[in-house]
Amino acid sequence: MTDIVPQIRKSPLGRALPLIAIALGAGLGWWYLGDRLSFQTLADNRDALISLRDTHYLAAVIGFIALYAVIVAFSLPGATLATLTGGFLFATFPGALFNIAGATFGATAIFLAARSGIGAGMAARLEGSEGLVKRIKDGIDDNQWSMLFLIRLVPVVPFFLANLIPAFLDVPLRRFVISTFFGIMPGAVVFTSVGAGLSDVFARGETPDLGIIFEPQILLPLLGLSALAMLPVLLKLARGRPGL
Repeated sequence: MTDIVPQIRKSPLGRALPLIAIALGAGLGWWYLGDRLSFQTLADNRDALISLRDTHYLAAVIGFIALYAVIVAFSLPGATLATLTGGFLFATFPGALFNIAGATFGATAIFLAARSGIGAGMAARLEGSEGLVKRIKDGIDDNQWSMLFLIRLVPVVPFFLANLIPAFLDVPLRRFVISTFFGIMPGAVVFTSVGAGLSDVFARGETPDLGIIFEPQILLPLLGLSALAMLPVLLKLARGRPGL
């Protein structure tokens, strides 16, 4: 029996099982929750959520973080709604901290699932490659911190891909967790602050403006942080060292 388990893990299907499980969970989640996790659902249940928070605060915090992690881990619909809920229930602070913690836990789950499966094999193949592919891999390895922060800060990089790419590049777990926690912080604070103002939005019968992150006063600082993350790469290029 002990010999069978390693063989399963080494087989292509065995290596893909963690991601298959996540994909199945995501599919079921979208099927059953796609129409239920909406801003209207939050508006309809706001009194019950506030009552739960006020009567069982610690349980509400733990449950919220766990639910957020599950949403992220299985790429379920409602991540933005969860972030707004964090602000609505817990204010910008500590709501932003709870949002960031939940997102980091969920992202780490995807990362570990991918790395323990096909990610390990892909990283080995990239490391053993030659030519242009090998140079790109080495360039990324030389600038891992910069690239990890960059894919978190740039709004156009899907969160799911930002969790998978590091797993395929054999990024250390500690580095992934730290860059995720701090890299998503600016965007999380922005959306949490929007959620903190939902009481007024509910009173007016409106929906929150989620395009706020593309407003100049928000987008320009994010792009500035992205440029700062790229600075080490640019300095290496200027000095003639390997880079991207």
